[in-house]
Amino acid sequence: MTTPSTTTTSSAAAKVSPGKEISEGHRDLVGQHGRTTIADQVVSKIAGIAAREIEGVYDLGGQAARIVGRVREAIPVGGGQSITQGISVEVGEKQAAVDLGLVANYGVAIHDLAAAVRSNVINSIEQMTSLEVTEVNIAIHDIHFEDDETTGETAEPRVQ
Repeated sequence: MTTPSTTTTSSAAAKVSPGKEISEGHRDLVGQHGRTTIADQVVSKIAGIAAREIEGVYDLGGQAARIVGRVREAIPVGGGQSITQGISVEVGEKQAAVDLGLVANYGVAIHDLAAAVRSNVINSIEQMTSLEVTEVNIAIHDIHFEDDETTGETAEPRVQ
């Protein structure tokens, strides 16, 4: 069984019709043929998805953001987990900067986790938007232990 081939550009994962190539002059966000603007929200979503792809990331955001996220999940209409929770970005014409906070799983080497998240966020944003990512600042807000999970059961009192 053969599958149709698609041509991809070397700087991005844009799929084009077979036999067609995106010319070098058309890859820029600002060019002689027009301007492409990318909203901060788009870059935030890309960063959120990329950060969550890394094993060892339990959640994004500080304590307040996670509490708000739990409230949003409990609301049946329009609720759900926010992909951009704990992420702030600045987007210019050619560059983007990202600040994100996360909760790491216990036992994961934090420096390795931060490096992996940073690399994945940079690669994802640059591939999808062609923006240069100038920095990805990561704040580790907490460590998640498996014992932190609430099972809904009440603990037996230690004294009677």
